[in-house]
Amino acid sequence: MKAAVYDQFQGPVTIREVPDPICPAGGVVIRTGATGLCRSDWHGWMGHDPDIVLPHVPGHELAGEVVETGQGVTRFKPGDRVTLPFVCGCGSCPQCASGNHQVCDDQFQPGFTAWGSFASLVAIQRADINLVRLPDEITFETAASLGCRFITSFRAVVDQGKVQPGQWVAVHGCGGVGLSAIMIAAAAGAQVVAVDIDPEKLDIARELGALVTIDARLRPDLESQILEATGGGAHISIDALGSIETCVNSVNSLRKRGKHIQVGLMLASESLPAIPMARVIARELEIIGSHGMQAFRYAEMLDMICKGRLHPEKLIRKTVSLEEGALELVQMDSFRNHGITVINQF
Repeated sequence: MKAAVYDQFQGPVTIREVPDPICPAGGVVIRTGATGLCRSDWHGWMGHDPDIVLPHVPGHELAGEVVETGQGVTRFKPGDRVTLPFVCGCGSCPQCASGNHQVCDDQFQPGFTAWGSFASLVAIQRADINLVRLPDEITFETAASLGCRFITSFRAVVDQGKVQPGQWVAVHGCGGVGLSAIMIAAAAGAQVVAVDIDPEKLDIARELGALVTIDARLRPDLESQILEATGGGAHISIDALGSIETCVNSVNSLRKRGKHIQVGLMLASESLPAIPMARVIARELEIIGSHGMQAFRYAEMLDMICKGRLHPEKLIRKTVSLEEGALELVQMDSFRNHGITVINQF
């Protein structure tokens, strides 16, 4: 099969022929219809993920068609159109038994713990637990855009944040995660404040439902601006970027008893932010992480898409070939792209 491969961290990503994947027992092989290009893939290429073994094929936001099933698979067959979350559960550990597959003790992550979807074929383990059948109305491109950023934002806003109509939600960082969170929060009836340093991204945020947009470069008084705009602070604030500055800004923008939700990855020098704990205590704030979403929780989200309440296809700003995607992968830390880029030419 054709795949994008790198043999060393921070090295060239080349397109070449590699052996087709072997279908695992309990798993499937999927012909890739589309796959998202995500900054988490860049983190993997940089060497930030200890699970990656070289040489490696990245890609974790995928959708496609089942072409082969392994022994023991009962819920899926060749020809089924499917997608899956980027964190796949084992189905038997204590976390999975409690319904929290997204923090499985023995998780499978395509593109990290195994070769991923920057290839024409990809092998997926534990299919009956983790695959999600796609409605006919949802294209592979749209489904691929859900696989990491959108589902993580859905869980952050709906399940972790438990957003209610009329509440204020502040989103710090308007990349793929942030724009997804803005759309989902607005669809849930929340009032959204979007914060970024890129005027074009803020324009997109307004298109997707943000009532207030703030250019952080121009507003050194960011905290007071958010507190004033929201009448006392956000009920829920999301760091969708992952930096010390956005994390602290998110916490500081909360009203009393508000919730800070950390979605953006914080690595290397950004991994130990100085959280203003005196404020957390005095205001009884909550600090919550959000990491993916379980396959069984897709049903509500897909229903909202099919009914026209959510439009993840609006987040797709560019579609590229596998060759173009390999070039863009190594440049993802420049934050040049707006919205989500999808690879759909294999």
